[in-house]
Amino acid sequence: MAELRVPVSAADHIRGGADGRVVLVEYGDYECPYCRLAHVQVLRLGKHFGDDLTYVFRHFPLTEIHPQAGPAAEAAEFAGAHGQFWAMHDAIYAHQDQLSLLFLMDAARALGLSERSLEAALAMNTYAPKVAQDFQGGIRSGVNGTPTFFINGHRHDGPFDYQHLADAIQSVRFRH
Repeated sequence: MAELRVPVSAADHIRGGADGRVVLVEYGDYECPYCRLAHVQVLRLGKHFGDDLTYVFRHFPLTEIHPQAGPAAEAAEFAGAHGQFWAMHDAIYAHQDQLSLLFLMDAARALGLSERSLEAALAMNTYAPKVAQDFQGGIRSGVNGTPTFFINGHRHDGPFDYQHLADAIQSVRFRH
């Protein structure tokens, strides 16, 4: 079974209880339709498990087949630098079929962020190193597609529908 090679740290985007009994790490791609489906399930899991679940999202843009995934990841990082990562993350998945530079600018404006600053950050690849760092961490951990989940450091190779993920989380929830 593959192991998560890059430990969760303060550099990660964390949703849910910071000290949850279960840490769910996802390597995802904002343009991947399966990641969008998984996103909905992760939100449900967060509601179900509450503070027992620490969710971490890491970028794994497959830009050869999803050309908008890279800019979307950088836009999410830009928003994160302004305390709005999860709002941008959710907006991107909610409007995945509209991914474009124009959409990212509109999303930034809707979050009260500067469109010009986002445009400049994208043009200068300001947040590309963070996205690349996530991607390389995924490669080191054996990620070869999206979405890929790790539960308490172990790769989840089963289906990523709600019930399978919930069962996998529940099975490790009270292990020490």
